[in-house]
Amino acid sequence: MASETSESSKNKTWSPETEFSKKLTFRDYLTATEQKYNQPLPFWRLLLPLILQTGLILSVPTQAMYTNLTGREVTLQTLPTNPGNVLQGYTLNLDYNISRVANLRRLPGWQELVRRNRGRNRQLLEGTNLYVILQEQQSLGNGVPRAWRPLRVSSNLPMSLRDNQVALRGVYQNGLINYGVESYNIPEEQRQQLNNDIFRDARQTRNGQLRPLSVRVKVDPQGNAVPVSLWVRDRNYRF
Repeated sequence: MASETSESSKNKTWSPETEFSKKLTFRDYLTATEQKYNQPLPFWRLLLPLILQTGLILSVPTQAMYTNLTGREVTLQTLPTNPGNVLQGYTLNLDYNISRVANLRRLPGWQELVRRNRGRNRQLLEGTNLYVILQEQQSLGNGVPRAWRPLRVSSNLPMSLRDNQVALRGVYQNGLINYGVESYNIPEEQRQQLNNDIFRDARQTRNGQLRPLSVRVKVDPQGNAVPVSLWVRDRNYRF
């Protein structure tokens, strides 16, 4: 009986996994693991994160280039303000009439926008996207373009507009509508002249406030805008 058992053990066939586990020692396992982690990473695994980071860095200027190439020039009007708050250092800060909720709530579509995006106290929900439909106005003939007139507000980008209309995309933030064209960096060679013109214009008004400025922006088919130039009376400053 013992001889039969011994003979059976000799003739028994082991699976490859069992055979391998009997031969593999713990030292072999540690050696294999160390070799695995010491192997250099494939080139594509090093290159992929670099490509993603580069894409994120270039996405903003690429969007601006696209808007410059495909956008249509539109004139926006600022609100009268203190000239000391307009130009601060190398930065020009502007406040538009269509940035104020008090001006937009009079337009068709505003109540529907608030109904769909209502926050606390029946106010517009923070971060709400909207589109202001603007229509071109005839120039007065003095060379300074007239601001485009706001017609209505929409929650969605309109599929079709007239040839003399555009949809400008804005975001509701901190009680104002931000269109992404509120601040500009002014080159050194323009800063002093612009500062002089702004204060000269303010001194010519009765209350010492700045007259509304005309700002030219380009608006692409998706409603994104980039600044082009600024008018201070009859002088034009390119950005």
